[in-house]
Amino acid sequence: MDQQPALDRRDAGGDLITALIDEVFQLNGRLLRAGDALAAEFGLTGARWQVLGAIGDGPATAAQIARRRGLRRQSVQELVTRLRADGLVEVRPNPGDRRAPLVALTPRAERLLTAIGPAQARWSNHLGSTLTAEQLANAVQVLAAVRAMIDD
Repeated sequence: MDQQPALDRRDAGGDLITALIDEVFQLNGRLLRAGDALAAEFGLTGARWQVLGAIGDGPATAAQIARRRGLRRQSVQELVTRLRADGLVEVRPNPGDRRAPLVALTPRAERLLTAIGPAQARWSNHLGSTLTAEQLANAVQVLAAVRAMIDD
């Protein structure tokens, strides 16, 4: 049996996780550019779309939106301020924390998210068409595990 010493396996694992992280960084940049391009047709930026999408299922605080999207709370707060000025979100009192208001979609934002949905689905379906369900499930599992390790 030809086994590598444990140290070599750890080094290989470190090299592989570094390669994975590099791919995620590269992918993130490309996803942000693609999101900007897709959202532009609807008068949004990718960043604004991310925030609106994070509250599509219901109101949330800026901190909750930031956690859901892996963003800085201050960046989300700035976006919320701009979105509010543009009539896309409103702030509501938060019964659980008076210092952290809830951010909610306006009807206009709901219409925008409804309109952008089919374009996003076409784009996602196109991307997913070249990968198997097993490949996608494995990728999601690995990325979720890495995220959980970082969050610990």
